[in-house]
Amino acid sequence: MKPIALTRKEFILNSALALAGATLIPGMLLAEEGGQLAHQHVLDGHQGKKSYTLKNVLLETGFEYDGNGNVIATKTGLFSVHIEAGKIKKISANSTDANAIDAKGRLMLPSFRDMHIHLDKTFYGDKWQAVRRGAGGVKGMIALEQQILPELLKNSTYKAEKLIELLQSKGTAFARSHVNIEPTSKLDSLRHLQLALENKKNSFGAELVAFPQHGVYYTDSVPYLKEAAKTNIDFIGGVDPFTIDGAIEKTMDFTVQLALDHNKGIDIHLHESGESGLKTVEYLIKKVNENSALKGKTYLSHCFVLGRLEKAKQQEIAEKLGAAQIGIVSTIPFAGLIMPIPTLMENNVTVMTGNDSIVDHWNTFGTGSVLQKANMAAQVYGQVTEYGLSRMLKLATAGPIPLDDKGKQQWPKPGDDANIVLIDASCSAEAISRISPVGSLIYQGNIVY
Repeated sequence: MKPIALTRKEFILNSALALAGATLIPGMLLAEEGGQLAHQHVLDGHQGKKSYTLKNVLLETGFEYDGNGNVIATKTGLFSVHIEAGKIKKISANSTDANAIDAKGRLMLPSFRDMHIHLDKTFYGDKWQAVRRGAGGVKGMIALEQQILPELLKNSTYKAEKLIELLQSKGTAFARSHVNIEPTSKLDSLRHLQLALENKKNSFGAELVAFPQHGVYYTDSVPYLKEAAKTNIDFIGGVDPFTIDGAIEKTMDFTVQLALDHNKGIDIHLHESGESGLKTVEYLIKKVNENSALKGKTYLSHCFVLGRLEKAKQQEIAEKLGAAQIGIVSTIPFAGLIMPIPTLMENNVTVMTGNDSIVDHWNTFGTGSVLQKANMAAQVYGQVTEYGLSRMLKLATAGPIPLDDKGKQQWPKPGDDANIVLIDASCSAEAISRISPVGSLIYQGNIVY
């Protein structure tokens, strides 16, 4: 579905948002562990305006180089940015207009995008619960989930809204959410999440993946997936076809055909890190190359097998993924596993990231911040220079960043969607390195906070 936006139900947030696991309460932001109210956001009081100008906006304009051609700093300047009808209408010299909204020198960046999360099943917004491990590996966890889903569904719309608000507080205005489609919840998880997204449509966008968490055939999810594919979801999902369903080709063939029949993309969870994982990757590459309509619309989430391969094989698979235009939505980090993200990027593979679980029965460590994920990636891959840090911003935005690799300004431009965060940082490299506080969020021109 097209990016959906979200209502501002007395949505007042504050700017000191570096704390992990914040809890949102109407009218205020409180840290879970006794935090204090932060100072007011720069844009408070301006919600609802369809046309306005921001002044004292810090924009990146280029790189500064040393005598050897190395990037040593980022050039910036203060500008005025006029927003109208959800778009960036004009960028001009800084204004002294008393009617313009003062951004107070904050850095303007594209708003963030969480490209792998499960908004439909979370404990967030409800009482704390740590992870409970079911015996029997993934299938044991499936059995556990079958037991707890009916209870989760009772207030899943409310909890999804609270989780969306957490993401917003960290500068995220868009998410790709996987949503359970299986015999236990049938299409109820989807309906509940769609209601939450409708309630939040003026300030949050989303695309949805029909996710057979309990297997395509293991729990006979086929009829429910076919029904979901007729709705306005965006992707057909999947999970570990060999481990769960016991058949790579049968499961993948069904997934691919369903996507083709309904003009959907594909996004498959692949945790399998051995031979079956590699075979699944290679088979998906084959199917996408046979069906060019899937190029640029197909993703592998996690894909941990890539972190287990020898470097030569990593390079080979990265080249094939890039040629087939299959993207990777990576977890950063994952226990002791290091994914070959730089190798993937060097081979034109679209790499994105997300929080996956925030607080649920699979994991409790999510903070809601993809800026933190980009910071982790910078640490894992040794990106400590001004240039290297600035490139990691791609993981938080899942797309545009202010400067291209040559230092030419490519964002913002007139006509761009007004999806914006204002950050307390001097440049994107500092924002990544320091996980700088987010001051304000704008979605499709709507001032969220």
